Amino acid sequence: MSKIDTIRQAFPILSEKVHDKPVVFLDTGASAQKPTCVIEAEKNVYEKYYANIHRGVYFFSQESTERYENVRKVVCNLIGSHDPREIIFTKGTTESINLVAHSLGGLLLKEGDQVMITEMEHHANIVPWQMICQLKGAHLLVVPVLDDGSLDMAFLDANLTERVKIVAVTQISNVLGTINDIATITQKAHAVGAKILVDGAQGIVHEPLNVSQLDVDFYVFSAHKLYGPTGVGVVYGKKDLLNAMPPYQTGGDMIDEVTFEKTTFAPLPNKFEAGTPNIAGVIAFEAAIKFVQEIGFDYIAAHEKELLDYATAELSKIPEVRIIGTAPNKVGVISFVVKGVHPHDIGTMLDHFGVAVRVGHHCAQPIMRRFGVPATARMSFGMYNTKEEVDQLIDGLKKIIEMFS
Repeated sequence: MSKIDTIRQAFPILSEKVHDKPVVFLDTGASAQKPTCVIEAEKNVYEKYYANIHRGVYFFSQESTERYENVRKVVCNLIGSHDPREIIFTKGTTESINLVAHSLGGLLLKEGDQVMITEMEHHANIVPWQMICQLKGAHLLVVPVLDDGSLDMAFLDANLTERVKIVAVTQISNVLGTINDIATITQKAHAVGAKILVDGAQGIVHEPLNVSQLDVDFYVFSAHKLYGPTGVGVVYGKKDLLNAMPPYQTGGDMIDEVTFEKTTFAPLPNKFEAGTPNIAGVIAFEAAIKFVQEIGFDYIAAHEKELLDYATAELSKIPEVRIIGTAPNKVGVISFVVKGVHPHDIGTMLDHFGVAVRVGHHCAQPIMRRFGVPATARMSFGMYNTKEEVDQLIDGLKKIIEMFS
C-alpha cells in the first residue's frame, strides 16, 4: 500500500460520499479533517478519566491535569520553546491574537504610536489591532501587497521606524498562500525596538516556526488546522513579556488570592487561562501533533507542493480562470475566480460533483479589494489529497464553465 493510501485510511470521513460521489475535501485551509487517533484520543478522555483540572486530589482530576499539562511540553518541542510556561492555551487563533492585542497593546501603546500589519491579514489579525489602536490613540500602518501576492518589503523598510511598537504579520496568507519571510521581518522589527506577533494559523501546518531560533516574541495558532480538535488555540510568548502583561480575562483558576479590596494573579501560564478550558481537546491535540510528526512535515510539504504545482498548471490551461496570488514562495492554497461565474455558484455546483471548496472573502476583505474581486473560490490541500482529486475539481469546473457559457 502506498503512503498516501495509508494516510487516507487514517481519516474515516474520507470514506463518506456526498451526493452519491466520493468526497473530495479541498478545504483543509479552513479546518483539517481528523484522523482516527485524534477522534479516539478525545473520546478516551470522556470514557476513561475525565474531570476538571487543577486542585482536584482524586485520580480522575490528577490524571486529566497531568495529561493536559504534558501537552504544553509537546507544543514546546513542536515550536522550539524551552519553557512550558510560555505556552498559553486558548480557544483558537482569534482569541490568541485578541489576548496579545489587548494585553500587550494595552501595556506598550500610547498616543501617536504605530502598529504595523499587512494587507494580506485575516480579519482576526486586523480588527483586534484596530480596536486597541482606537483605545490608545495609536495608528494602524498597513504594508501593501504586490501584484504577485508577495509583501512590499520596500514599503516595510521605509516605514518601519521607532514609532512602530508592534508588528503583527501572518506566516502564510490564508487567501494567497504566500509564505512571508518571518526571519527577516523579525530582525527588522527588533532593530527598531518593536515586538512581533506571528499569526501561524496556516503556517503551523506547513512549517512550524522555531520560535527560539527566529526570536519571535509571540506565535499563535490553532489545533484544528493541524488535524486536531476545534476549540483549542495556542499563544507562545516570551516569558518576560507574558509576566509584564496584564491578564486578558479574569475569573477562576487564574488567581492567587482574591479579597474585596484587591486580587493577585497566579503565575504563568495560569494567569492567562481563566475558567475551565477545553480539557479533552487539548489532550487530543497531542495525538494530532504526534500523528503529523510521524507522517513528517517534510513529506507533507513536498506532497502539497506537488499538488499545488499540478493544480496551478491545470487551472492555467482554462482561459476563464484567474488565479489570485502567484508569489514564487507559496503553499498549497489556490484562490481563483472564473469569468462570468460567481464563486458561490462554483462552490455550490462543485459540491454536486462531490468536491468541497471554500468560497467567499475568506475573512480577508482588504486583500479581496486589493485584487478587485468581492470573493474567490479557494482550494487548499491537506496531506490526504491526491492528483486524482485535483482532476475531479478540474473536470467539474470545466462542466460548470460550459453550463454558464
